Amino acid sequence: MPIKVVAFDGDDTLWHNETHFNFTQAALRNLLRGHAPNAEVDARLFDTEMANLSLYGYGIKSFTLSMIETAIEITNGTIPASDLRVILDWGKRMLREPTELLEGVRETLLDVSRNHELLLITKGDLFDQESKLARSGLAERFGGVEILSDKNVDSYRRVLSRRGIDAGEFVMVGNSLRSDVVPVVELGARAVHIPYHVTWQHEQVDEDSVPGDGWFRLEKITELSPLLGSLDGRARRSVRHKLQSRPDRKTKRD
Repeated sequence: MPIKVVAFDGDDTLWHNETHFNFTQAALRNLLRGHAPNAEVDARLFDTEMANLSLYGYGIKSFTLSMIETAIEITNGTIPASDLRVILDWGKRMLREPTELLEGVRETLLDVSRNHELLLITKGDLFDQESKLARSGLAERFGGVEILSDKNVDSYRRVLSRRGIDAGEFVMVGNSLRSDVVPVVELGARAVHIPYHVTWQHEQVDEDSVPGDGWFRLEKITELSPLLGSLDGRARRSVRHKLQSRPDRKTKRD
C-alpha cells in the first residue's frame, strides 16, 4: 500500500535533546561527588525517574524534580538550599536551550513533504514540546502535531483513528525502538529507526524483542527520502501486478 502519511518524532530525531540531559546529569554527579560514586548517582536518579513517571511524565521538568529528590536522598537531607537552587537553575537552563536541528533535517522534511503528508508525533511535557517546535522553525512543515504522554500501541491507534489514517499508509520515523518502532509495527504500520548517538536507558530495548519485519534502520535522516521512494515504488508495482493478473470477466448476454 502506498505511503500517504509520514510522522516524525522530535527529540533526537529532528533536534538534539539527550545530550542536554547527559551534560546536566554529569553536573549532578560532580555536585554529589562527596556523597556517592558516579554509578550510584546515575542508578538512583534513574530509579527515581522511573518511580516518578506516573506522576510527572516525561521531560525536563520531571527530570529536574527527580534530580532534586535524588540529591536530597543521597545526602540524607543535608544538601544546602543553595545547591538545590543550582539544580533548579540547571532545569531552567535546559528549558531555554535553543532547538538545534540535526544535520539534513530541514532539507529532508521539505523533500518528503512533496509526496506525503507530514505529522509530528512526540511525547513529553506539552509546553516544553510546543516551545521546542516553535524555536525549531519547522512548525509550518507539519500538517498536524500530536504531543503524547506516552507512545504505545493504544496511543498510536487513537492518533490514526482520529485522523482517519490507515495503518498500511502510515510510516513513523524516530530514534527510539521502544517508542517509535515496536508499537507502530505491532499496530500494522511501518517504522524507520534512525539511532541517535546517545539513548536514554529507559528507551533501550533488547533487539531480540523487536519484530523482524515492518521496520527499517538508517544511519542518518538524509537517507529517508530514497527509502520512502523505494517503498512507494514497490507498492505501485504490487498494485499493477495485481491488476494485470486479475482474470478478465466477460458478461454473457442471453
